[in-house]
Amino acid sequence: MIGSSVVVRTRSWLVLCLGLLTVGAPAAHAADCPGHPDALGTSRTLVVDPREHPRIGTMQYRETLPLKDHEVVLTFDDGPLPKYSNQVLKMLDDECIKATFFIIGSQAKANPEGVRKLVAAGHTVGTHSMNHPLTFDRMPVEKYEPEINGGIEWTSAAMTDPSKLAPFFRIPGLMRAEGVENYLISRGIQVWSADFPADDWRHVSSDRVYQLAMQRLEAKGKGILLLHDIQARTVAALPKIIRDLKARGYRIVHVVPATADRPATPTTPVEWLLHPPTETTPIVRWPAVPNFVFTETRTLPAPALSDLNAQTEHQPLLPRRTKGQVDIASTLPVPGRDLFAIPEGSVEVLLSTTLSRLAMAAETPRADKGKAAKAKAGKPHAPRTAHAAPAAPKHAAQAKNTALKNTASRPTRVATSVKKRA
Repeated sequence: MIGSSVVVRTRSWLVLCLGLLTVGAPAAHAADCPGHPDALGTSRTLVVDPREHPRIGTMQYRETLPLKDHEVVLTFDDGPLPKYSNQVLKMLDDECIKATFFIIGSQAKANPEGVRKLVAAGHTVGTHSMNHPLTFDRMPVEKYEPEINGGIEWTSAAMTDPSKLAPFFRIPGLMRAEGVENYLISRGIQVWSADFPADDWRHVSSDRVYQLAMQRLEAKGKGILLLHDIQARTVAALPKIIRDLKARGYRIVHVVPATADRPATPTTPVEWLLHPPTETTPIVRWPAVPNFVFTETRTLPAPALSDLNAQTEHQPLLPRRTKGQVDIASTLPVPGRDLFAIPEGSVEVLLSTTLSRLAMAAETPRADKGKAAKAKAGKPHAPRTAHAAPAAPKHAAQAKNTALKNTASRPTRVATSVKKRA
């Protein structure tokens, strides 16, 4: 009996805890769609905290919404424009689809009822600047601040309950700039890009809008789709897009901001990547080296001897050579001039003199030969006689004997002098 009582109490405690968790973070189910049993519907609601993930959309940023495979988030820009926005709103209501709308302030000012219709239908409403300028990437702060603030003020003013405005912002034309993003993030506003567009702002047919939307979605498998609710081609393409989403097994996800009463959906950092890496996928790039921010830019001073415990009371701790090397430049003597002098009669002087004479003797016959050749070329040819023929060999023999004598005598003197010195 005691054991069964403990089991019953334990089960009751677990049920109570699960019930409390369910109340705190209600699970999102597919939306019921009365009168449309075959509607696409909204599969779940994703609650995000703009401060934790301030930039989303892989068209420009590393992170995107933590969607599962075949999950899609529909977004519409530039409204409300009653002629087309009301038709888009009716199609979404018929399919029980919840989307995110990025409102232009001037449009909200001119059509406040259109903003209220979006809020009443349960869609998420963000902002898209005041006048949709395509120069946010080069605007100074004094210009982009009024654009951002004006869009927020007029959109919230059009709402019955201004707290329904989501802190989501999409830069017009996706013309991002770091200063603009930092300003939005400092105010707790999440910057939205997209994962793929349908190019419905271009002058293309509605069939082309439908084809691009589905082709790009199929290529990525999931993500944020960028559309515009002020275009006739979008109104014509939307029924075909919804039809194919149902046929191909895609599911719609509704995104809302976290509040004090509505905590963010639990996720892991890797889920915010469009295609998270797996253990079977090798990493082809090394992670980037982080940019560290230093509080001071001045350089540290070089260490002095006092930093090395060179005080008098600590000198025995240093190596013995340290004190002697403190001013080594002033302890070395200046070398004298006689250190580089070579004494007369040394072997070095004799060898250099002998080599110079040998070189001069070798050049003398070449010079004489050159002079003779020049003299011979300058005089006219004369007939040879019997008396002139033997003269040349005689002079050549004498010159050869003289050179041999000089050459033979000089090495003898060098050897004698070297022998005497030794």
